Amino acid sequence: MTWTSLLSAVDTGASFWLPRQGSTTAPAVDSLFQLITWISAFFFALIVGLLVVFIWKYRARPGHEEQPSPTHNTPLEVTWTVIPVLIVIYIFWEGVTGFIHLATPPDNAYEVQVLGQKWNWTFTYPNGVVSPDLHVPVDTDVRLVMTSQDVIHSLYIPDFRIKRDAVPGRYEKEWFHATAVGQYQIFCAEYCGTQHSSMLSSVVVQTPQAFEKWLADEGNFIEKLPPEKLWEGGQKLYNQRGCKQCHSIDGSASIGPTFKGVWGHEVTLSDGSKVTVDENYVRESIVNPQAKVVAGFGPPSAMPTFQGRLKDKEITAIIEYLKTLKQPGESR
Repeated sequence: MTWTSLLSAVDTGASFWLPRQGSTTAPAVDSLFQLITWISAFFFALIVGLLVVFIWKYRARPGHEEQPSPTHNTPLEVTWTVIPVLIVIYIFWEGVTGFIHLATPPDNAYEVQVLGQKWNWTFTYPNGVVSPDLHVPVDTDVRLVMTSQDVIHSLYIPDFRIKRDAVPGRYEKEWFHATAVGQYQIFCAEYCGTQHSSMLSSVVVQTPQAFEKWLADEGNFIEKLPPEKLWEGGQKLYNQRGCKQCHSIDGSASIGPTFKGVWGHEVTLSDGSKVTVDENYVRESIVNPQAKVVAGFGPPSAMPTFQGRLKDKEITAIIEYLKTLKQPGESR
């Protein structure tokens, strides 16, 4: 741990060993971790200490003859058997009750749908709001219903002491109860490809009033934009919905074709034909990415379909944003 990170840990309430405790789950997890650590340290010191004493006491030396060794000591064997068994039973009990607690979300918890895909997280709220960061109210039970679009990911929030896999084709659940307003880091804890380390997000814990305001504002931000500003909504969607993970706007190579200067130009498809990048082509590529795959990027295309995940006006906003990138290297 560097001095900078150590000072940061002190500021946020973290300890030398563990990050800060941001949920009701964290104290129990930390207590069990500390218990196992100190038991291990105690027996390590005991065994190493006795080893050193016996080496010194029974070392070979002039005038000392080898003595017969005891073959059996019932009280000693009962002691070193019963004590470890009791310790293991206690650790198992604490572990299994904690696991059951984590695996059983409260019935009235606030539910958020989570989708993992290369290489971003998408959080969908009951009113249809979609966000790349997880916003939640403080002092509220929150249940995450998770799945994956492509490969196995794992949503890990160190400050909350929770981690669970997001698996394609099935739904996994985890829950937490945040105890303090603030921002907390989300990692993907399952290696999922070349940009695994950049699959980052945040938990933004807000007061209930601030959360409700954020939810209302996000729910209709596209509707609030005047026509001449619709591209700004497209730019926001480009950053939020995972477009930027695969399509650069500076011409650099990535998983998908760059958006730099692509609008209005012809692109060569994998079958050798050509198509002009216009409204119809962009829309078709969003809802059916396999229909016209650019040469060098498939088939099959690595892009998942966004049919049903983007509203018509959101697709229009993305199209307007692409128009602002019409001149090479130029964004509004």
